[in-house]
Amino acid sequence: MSESNVYTAPDANLHTEIENNSGMGKGHPLPDGVKGWSWGAFLLNWIWSIGNSTWIGLIALIPYIGFVMAIVLGIKGREWAWQNKKWESVEEFQRVQKKWSFWGVLIVLGFFLIGILAAILIPMLAA
Repeated sequence: MSESNVYTAPDANLHTEIENNSGMGKGHPLPDGVKGWSWGAFLLNWIWSIGNSTWIGLIALIPYIGFVMAIVLGIKGREWAWQNKKWESVEEFQRVQKKWSFWGVLIVLGFFLIGILAAILIPMLAA
C-alpha cells in the first residue's frame, strides 16, 4: 500500500488555454476578451460586416432599421465576428477589432469636424 504525502501540493495544469474555436459558429464558448462593445461595428456597420464575414450586419443598409442594427452590431458584433470568421488567435482578433474601432472613430470625427467647419465658413463666405 503506497501512501501519498499529504503535505505535497497536488499537480496542477497551469496551461489552461482555450481551444481556438473561431469561425465555428454558435454553441462554442467565447474566450476572454472577445465580448464587449465594438465602435468599429457600430460606426462602420455594413463595411465592418463584410470585412468580418458577419452578413447579418448588411441589414444596416435598410433605412430606419439600419440605426437599430448598428446598435445591435455595437453590442454583439465582436461575438459574431469571432463566431463567423476564422482567426489565428485572440490577440490577432483584438488587434484587428482595435483597428476597426480606430478607423471608425477617426472617420466619424473627420466628418463631424468638416461639418462644423462648413457650418462656420459657408455663411462667412456667402456674406
